[in-house]
Order: sequence, then structure tokens, then C-alpha cells
Amino acid sequence: MNNDVRQRLLEAVERMPAFPKSVHQVLELSGDINCSQKDLVEVIKKDPVFTLKILRLVNSPYFGLSREITSINHASVYLGLNTLKNVALGLAAVGAIPRSASDRLDMGAFWLHSLAVAACASMLGRKLGVSRDDVANYFAAGLLHDIGKVVFALYMPDRFETVTRMAAEPGAVLHHCERELIGATHADIGGLLAEKWHLPGELKEAIASHHSMGEGGDFMLNDCLFTANQISKKLSFGSAGNFDVELLPAGVVNRLGMTMDELIADMPSLGEEVENARIFIKLGESR
Repeated sequence: MNNDVRQRLLEAVERMPAFPKSVHQVLELSGDINCSQKDLVEVIKKDPVFTLKILRLVNSPYFGLSREITSINHASVYLGLNTLKNVALGLAAVGAIPRSASDRLDMGAFWLHSLAVAACASMLGRKLGVSRDDVANYFAAGLLHDIGKVVFALYMPDRFETVTRMAAEPGAVLHHCERELIGATHADIGGLLAEKWHLPGELKEAIASHHSMGEGGDFMLNDCLFTANQISKKLSFGSAGNFDVELLPAGVVNRLGMTMDELIADMPSLGEEVENARIFIKLGESR
């Protein structure tokens, strides 16, 4: 990426809304190994609207808890700090998208694709034995992996419109078209947005490298994210402008122990999980 392209991307990213102060504090605190549950809870409680959204989400079928959670204190105990952090940043990210994005991008189809990748990546993570707390990273990475497309659609609309037309041609690949026409991909600008939003390092890496297999970051998370992306496209969960289903590399098939078709057959509840996860979008978009 040359300096002129990078400067254009940075200018576009700077126009994106920032996270609420409370979410910045949550991300800052959760990155501190000495952070206590009490510290995190106190920050969230200072934002009553956000507190209400988190409680509604925690009590939804997505989490399927056996008892009602009536306070952020209880939520932190039942979910753990990492899951609570990822719930907060997921809601904040959805809420930060300007409403005008829907003029340039079919946001219903975009979020459905993103939710499917999030749910599928979580299921793959669990299949590999990732803890419930760490699986929250997989969901957040899936939810936000394509966020760079929103920045392109909002602040480089003409170029992005041309790119999406190119990508609709048989055999075309969206991120190849982006690199050819813009000089960078939605993964590149997504990584820059993750920096602006001060997202955790592993999440920023996952967003920035989700089309670059084997180029750093958490390999298990990257494998699951890449695979979930292909499965979601193959099953036509929504759309984010990229219709090309890539083959799983042999190394990924070996690590997951199944081919793509076998994985799909082994996840009959994916549709239900995606449906339950829709509340992320509903709550995040409510102002």
C-alpha cells in the first residue's frame, strides 16, 4: 500500500464516529491484567442506556441462560470479563455505523452475513475446544470482519460502487477488485478502523488479515474466521458484495478435521444461532 493510498484510507477512517466513552473505558480496562470485575462493572453502570442494552442481550435466547440476569454485576459473574467486553464492543460497533450507510450498502444483508460468520466462527471455535470466554473473541471477529466495506461505502462511494460491480462478474473476487481499483482492501481499512476504535490486538489482526491466510495473528482464530466466511457465503446468509467461495487450504482442513461440506453437515443449528444473534443488530442500532 503506497503512502497516498494509506493517507486516503486514514482520512476516511477519521470520519467514522468514535465509540462512546464508556466503551473506550471498558476496552482500556479489560486490556489491563490487573483489572477487576468490579472496575469493569462500575464503568458500564455509569451508562444506563448501555447497561439496559447489555442486560436485554444477556437475557435473550442468544445466551440461553437458565435464570434471569438482573444486574451488570450478575452478568459479569455469569459471562466472564472477556465475554462482557466483547458484548460491549459488538453493540458499540453496530451503533457507531451512521444511518446513511444504508444508502450505499444493503445493511440488512451485510449484517446477516456478518452475524452468520460470527455464529459460525464461534461454533468452529467450540469444536476446536476453545473456552466459552475465548469464543467471544471469535464472535466479535466474525461480526466485525467486513467493517471496512462500510467505510468504503460511506467515504469512497463511487470507487466502491465500481468495485462491487466488478466483483459481481463470474469468477471475480471482491478484495482483488478493491486492490486493483482502490489500492487497498476492506481488510486493510478495517484494520485501520480497529486501531481508531482501540480494539484489542487479536481482533484488529483478525479483521486486517481475514483474507490473508497464514500471515500472523491467532492462527486458530484466523482459520475459523476464514472458514466461517466461506461457509456463510456458500449457504447464502445475507451478502456483503463478495460471492466467490474460496476453497479451504489443506492446512485448515487438517486442523479442523473436516472438509467444508462435512463442517456444514455437522452444524445443523447454525441457522438458529444466527437468528438468535440478530438481537445484537437490533439493540446496537437502537439509538
